[in-house]
Amino acid sequence: MYDARVLCRVAQLTPAAPVPLAVETVPAGFPSPAQDYWEQDIDLNEHLIRNRPATFVVRVAGDSMEGAGIFDGDELIVDRSLRAGEGDVVIAVVEDELTVKRLHLSPDGPQLHPANDDYPVLRPRELRIWGVVLTCLHHLHR
Repeated sequence: MYDARVLCRVAQLTPAAPVPLAVETVPAGFPSPAQDYWEQDIDLNEHLIRNRPATFVVRVAGDSMEGAGIFDGDELIVDRSLRAGEGDVVIAVVEDELTVKRLHLSPDGPQLHPANDDYPVLRPRELRIWGVVLTCLHHLHR
């Protein structure tokens, strides 16, 4: 059932150089590389991480969340300090194994929904939420 494994704590990553943020939005295509289009630099650590000590990166293994845009090999930024709510994508511990699923809170108890019809909804008797997924890093150029 392993759908995710912990890669590292975010605090262990070295800070990245600031990345320019373009002024123009891009419905399709790419803005001109002219400097006039750059609004400011953004720090990806500040942009992607809310609580560094509680943030981890996990790598996805499997295809149960493809309908949510989460694919095999993607890396997820997970915050363990957040309280999970209805509809959140979470890393959960089910039968001592990690899995990534969407949390649904029903009157019959919590359910973990995959985003792929080939997989069943999980209705675990015991459920521990390991963390809430904030961001999916999906590389388009491999």
